[in-house]
Amino acid sequence: MDIDTYKTLAAPSGETLFKDKNSKFYGYAFPVTTEEEVKTILDGLRRQHHSARHWCYAFQLGAETLYYRANDDGEPNNSAGMPIYGQIQSFGVTNVVVVVVRYFGGIKLGVGGLIAAYRTAAQMALEASVILEKTIDVQFTLTFGYQHMNKVMRVIREKNLAILSQKMEMDCEVVISTRKKNAAAAAAALQNLYEVEVSSKLQP
Repeated sequence: MDIDTYKTLAAPSGETLFKDKNSKFYGYAFPVTTEEEVKTILDGLRRQHHSARHWCYAFQLGAETLYYRANDDGEPNNSAGMPIYGQIQSFGVTNVVVVVVRYFGGIKLGVGGLIAAYRTAAQMALEASVILEKTIDVQFTLTFGYQHMNKVMRVIREKNLAILSQKMEMDCEVVISTRKKNAAAAAAALQNLYEVEVSSKLQP
C-alpha cells in the first residue's frame, strides 16, 4: 500500500535534562523542514549554552525520500550523533532535529556510557514532544481563462480539493492540494478540463 502520511513534531519539545556522573545532557527536539533551520537552531543553542563542551545532534528531513545527518561534535566516533539518530528512527519521526548539549562533569563516561547517555537524552526530548501525523499532499496549479471558472470550481468541489490560493483576473490561477493517495484521480479529472493548464508538485 502506498503510504501518504508521516509523523513529525507539533512544536519544539522544551528542555529536558539527563545527568550521569556529574555530566549534564540537555535534550531538545525541534520540527524543521530545511538544513538552514537546523543551523539556526544550533547557533541559538550554542549561544544559550556557550560554556558547554559538546553540541551533538541528528536530523532527518523529507517525507518519502529521507535525508539525515548525525554529528558527534568532538565526542568519540558514533558515540553521540548516531545514538541520537537512532531515537529519531525509533519514534518514526521526520522533519525533525534533536540536539543534545553536554556539560562535562569531570568524570569520563567511556564510549558505552556516552552512547547510553546521548540515546537517553534524545529519547527524553522526543518523549517531551507532541508528535502528530501529517499527510503527504500533492499541490496542483491550474491556469485558465475566466470563462472556464465554473467548470474548474465544479471539479474542485466534486473531488473535495483544498484551495490554497486563487487569483481571479482575465487569466485565473488557482492553487489546490489533495492527499497523495487521491492525487491520481484528481489529476485525471483536472486533465479532462478543456483549455485548463495543470502543473503539480509534491508537498510534504
